[in-house]
Amino acid sequence: MNNMLKFDNEYGNSIIGIDEAGRGPLAGPVVASAVKIINYVEEFDMIDDSKKLTEKKREFLFDIILANCEVGIGIVNEKEIDKINILNATFLAMRRAIEDLEAEGTKFNLALIDGNHKIREYNSPQEFVIKGDGKSLSIAAASIIAKVSRDRIMIKYDALYPEYGFAKHKGYGTKQHREALLKYGKIDCHRNSFLTKILAPKLF
Repeated sequence: MNNMLKFDNEYGNSIIGIDEAGRGPLAGPVVASAVKIINYVEEFDMIDDSKKLTEKKREFLFDIILANCEVGIGIVNEKEIDKINILNATFLAMRRAIEDLEAEGTKFNLALIDGNHKIREYNSPQEFVIKGDGKSLSIAAASIIAKVSRDRIMIKYDALYPEYGFAKHKGYGTKQHREALLKYGKIDCHRNSFLTKILAPKLF
C-alpha cells in the first residue's frame, strides 16, 4: 500500500487533508484546498509535496485529483491579507476551503492540517501534521490543488501586468520582482504589508 495512503488510513476512512499555497509572496492571494480522497488510482503514487514536483507534473495530477477526489478551495485576497495578517488569512482560506467542500455535500470526521497549527475559529475535529504534505496523501493532494490554483491566478495577473513577471515568480520576492517594484511601483495585487522594507520610504 502507498505509504502516504497508509498514513491517512491510520486516522480512519473519513478524513480530509488541508494545505495552502502563497503565504510568503509579495503579491497575490493565499489559497487553501481541502481534499477527501474518494477513489485511489495508480497515478496517486506520483503525488508528493507540491514543492517537490515539476509544474508539468502538478498540472497533470491536478486533473487526476479533481476526477477522483472531493475538493474544496478557499481564497483570501491581498486586501484581506493586509487587513488581518497572513497567518489569520491562511486560517481563513482553510475555513473557506472546508466550507466549499461541505457545500458540495462532503462529509468527514476529521481534518488533517499541514503545519504546526490547528485552524483558528474552526471547532470541528482536527489535527495538525508537521510536514504533512510529505506524509499524508490527502494533504499532499491538497497542496497540489492549492499550488496550481494559485499559480493560475498569478498567470492571469501576468497577462494584465507583464512588466512584473508574475508568470515566472508567482509573486515571490525574487530579484526580478523587487527590481520591477522599484521601477514601476506597487499595483492592486501587491500586499502592502509585505512591501514596507522594499519600498519605504518611497511609498509608505
